[in-house]
This record gives sequence, structure tokens and C-alpha cells, in this order.
Amino acid sequence: MSIRFVLLETFVLVARSGSMKDAARLLSVTPGAISQRIRLLEETVGHRLFVRSRAGVRLDARGVAMFSALDGPLRAIESVDRSLSARPSSRVAVSTVASFAANWLVPRLGRFARLHPDIEIVVETGGRLVDLRREPVDVAIRHGLGGYAGLQSVRLVAPELIVVASPDLLKSGRPIAEPADCLAYPLLHDLDRGDWSLWFEANGVAATKRLKGASFSDDHLLVRAAVAGQGLALVRDVYAEGDLVSRRLVKALDIGWPTRFAYYAVTRPERELKPAVRQFRKWLIEEAEESRG
Repeated sequence: MSIRFVLLETFVLVARSGSMKDAARLLSVTPGAISQRIRLLEETVGHRLFVRSRAGVRLDARGVAMFSALDGPLRAIESVDRSLSARPSSRVAVSTVASFAANWLVPRLGRFARLHPDIEIVVETGGRLVDLRREPVDVAIRHGLGGYAGLQSVRLVAPELIVVASPDLLKSGRPIAEPADCLAYPLLHDLDRGDWSLWFEANGVAATKRLKGASFSDDHLLVRAAVAGQGLALVRDVYAEGDLVSRRLVKALDIGWPTRFAYYAVTRPERELKPAVRQFRKWLIEEAEESRG
């Protein structure tokens, strides 16, 4: 029987503290994720390991035996971990799409550099889904539903589709008071040309099946076209954040459309043994919480 290391580590941390909440804080995950790991471990070994109560959790007899076998080896690993964290520099390779890097991640990296000057962040972008098991990537920031078999994932931000335009473009045209008014302007599209049609449908607007306007393979290019005054763009709010703050773009209509998907920081469990990766992942979570207000 093979048991994933992350489950054993989680078990030991919960056993030490007697609290799933405290273990969640140490591992930078949610208490729900800790509970799920413990349940999976108990299903794997075929019996309960903890007694649950309102005061927290405590080990039962079998749990005590397992803890006695695991606590010492994990402390040895933690000792090595601490010695590695004392090294003067570390490197974290990050993979994500160009749009997220340009509009959310890169503008914030200066803060990380000030907090952790000895950690080197290497950002690689592209539309290809990297294989974290085979490629030298520590953290992948992926857009999806968060279910990645055998990998650790934590939810960062869930973008909302908003309508943006340059202030000059809006001054030159008719006022936009409701979704149907957007049809009077040039529309900028994603490569699949599906977002506007779905947005109009969701807002009860009968629009032609083939809406005219330029399309772009990358959301970053879509935002740049909107800044240049080429039309209205329906984009994820995180991609337009900097341009909205600087007023190069404004919301043309204050109607949002939350998407099903979110951006997740995804890692292999063993990568989190690397102190720099843990620091970067923890910082991503903090930045995401701050951006959500």
C-alpha cells in the first residue's frame, strides 16, 4: 500500500496540534482541505485515526501508534528543511498564461522581491499545459475548476467578465445605460468569439449570431486594443485591473458576470518541501485575499 507523503505530513501536523484549523494554517490550505486529506488517509489505511469532538480532534489507539512511527522521521525532514531555508538564495520556476502574468502576477512581484530578496522567481508563459511531474516547474497557475489529480491546488482569484472601454471612445458615442447599448459600438472578441454572444444572452439581449469586430488570441492583446480605443472589450477583471486604476480604461457598464472558473496555484506535493516554493505559494494566497478585498 502506497500512501502519499502529503497525507502523512497532514496527519502528523493535526496530531501535534489537535486542530485541523491550526494544521491548515501551517500548510497554507483551508481547514476543509485538511479534513479531506484526513478522511482520505483513513480510507486508505482502512480505519479511523482520530476521535472528533467540538473541542477538536484527538488520536485513537491506532492513531497513536501511527503517530509514534511518523513523528520522528518527519521531524528529521523538518530539520533538513530548516537548514535548506538558511541558504542565501533559492529559485522558484512559475508557469502561467501571458495574460495572467502581465496583468496580475508581474505587477505584484516587486512586493514579493522586497519581502524575500533571496528568492529568485522565474516566470514562464505560454498556452501549453505544463506537466508538473516531468518538467522543472515548481508552481503552475492554472485557470480551471481546481481538480488536478495527484497535485496540490489552492484557489487564488475568480475573475469576473466586465465591459471596459477607453474614456475617449465612450465620449465619442452614445451613452451606455443597458447591455443592448453596447451593440452601437465596435466589439472586441476573444479568439473563439463566444463571450459577447453568451453575455448578451445572459442579459436578455437578442444579438446576431455573428457579431462583428476584431478578435485576439490573448486577453492581454484584447485589453491593449481596448486601451487604444478600438472598441468595447469583455474581459476578466484581473486583466484590466491596472488600466482601470490608471483610468486608461473605465467600466462601460456596471454589470458583471462571474465565471465558473478560477485561477489556482498548483504544485506537486513534494515541491512544497522546498522552502522557497512554500514562501511563494503563501504569498500568492495573501495577495489573492488582498485583491478580493
